[in-house]
Amino acid sequence: MTSSTYPSPTHIFDVVIVGGGPSGSSAAYWLASAGWDVCLVEKKTFPREKTCGDGLTPRSVYQLAEMGLESEVAKHGHRYEGLRSYGFGASLELQWPEHPVFPNYGYSITRYSLDGMVAGHAEKHGATVLTGSEVIGLLNASDPVEGRLRGCAGVSVKNKETGDLHEIMGRVVLVGDGQNSRIGRELGVTRRRDWPMGMAIRGYYMSDRHDEPWIESHLDIRSPEGEVVPGYGWIFPLGDGRVNVGVGLLSTDRAWKGVNTTKLQEYFVAQTAEAWGLNEATSCGPATGGRLPMGMALGPRVGPNTLTIGDAAGTVNPFNGEGISYGYESGRLAAGVVAEALLADDLSLLSLYDTRMDNAYGEYYKVARMFVRIISEPQILAVCVKLGLRIEPLMKELLAIMANLMSNGTHGPAEVGFNAMNKLVDLIPAQAFDLLLKERKA
Repeated sequence: MTSSTYPSPTHIFDVVIVGGGPSGSSAAYWLASAGWDVCLVEKKTFPREKTCGDGLTPRSVYQLAEMGLESEVAKHGHRYEGLRSYGFGASLELQWPEHPVFPNYGYSITRYSLDGMVAGHAEKHGATVLTGSEVIGLLNASDPVEGRLRGCAGVSVKNKETGDLHEIMGRVVLVGDGQNSRIGRELGVTRRRDWPMGMAIRGYYMSDRHDEPWIESHLDIRSPEGEVVPGYGWIFPLGDGRVNVGVGLLSTDRAWKGVNTTKLQEYFVAQTAEAWGLNEATSCGPATGGRLPMGMALGPRVGPNTLTIGDAAGTVNPFNGEGISYGYESGRLAAGVVAEALLADDLSLLSLYDTRMDNAYGEYYKVARMFVRIISEPQILAVCVKLGLRIEPLMKELLAIMANLMSNGTHGPAEVGFNAMNKLVDLIPAQAFDLLLKERKA
């Protein structure tokens, strides 16, 4: 892929996509493979580092297989079978559940390897891919309208190597430039501050256990002062001599008051150091991190000819911090809606994107936000984890819910959300709700 050849400023693409991560590359692939004239603009040059847990769940594997990329992922990644969870003195190994659509295995693969692979696949199917090209603004942006994104005629792009400016014109513009989406903010995106926000930090270490068949989750991470914090730690074997080690936090009423994530990461590494051989000598470099808007907390998502996708639309799953699969899925949903609108020559049909996103995730994420609210109380988290990890059938149900791998049968998304809520009410011990009520009264 190269950014050396820019299109003529008079060329109008059917679709311009900002950001070459999972959502942007997915949308580019689906649109280009259907014959649309697509330009994908990525600020960095592939391969490039990206802060991430590097774990692909069965939902991600399904989307990559649908794009014809699973064999390539298998070649460069590490297949794993399920999740090993630890917490409050208990542990449990859980195979990914059987499902009528999704596989019962995942892969771990660095975003360094993965993102360029998917963007290159889109290019092979006809997309124009410009890398090393930073989108610095909108062209002919429309005036803001409450509850809608602004429209635009395209984007202004700077070649990061030469500093030259270029105009990329498009009938439709998709914005998938990540959780800190500057272009999204320029379009009018804001965040619902009463909805979950995650924060994650990760580092790489060499380890003799790099090819284990389980990813590992620690559900009782603590601050250096010994206090339980709302979140989890992870160790994901990568199969190439390294493991990805990190911690993720969930926002609460108290946000991350007093929590230093770098210190928290250091403390978690120290707790798992002996078991995994983690130390300064095996470290591959400093840890990196960032914030993650979750549960579709970013909006609006639709404008006259603009859509936001992936992390720029806040699609990370609040249950488990997963973002890659929802990037692929939202990019594919957006591509389908854009194709319908272009075929009908009626961009008002872009409003279907909101409807389909809400149908796909609305009820489920509503339940997820409730769950985050409950487990943000350390006492409740302790009760849930202590009991849950000792009851394997309960944990299997929770794994399916938290990874969004429930078998729906003929039920639609609303029923899925309702069923998930009912299951959580049944599964979460009554003691947990009693503690929550006491905490609120206090």
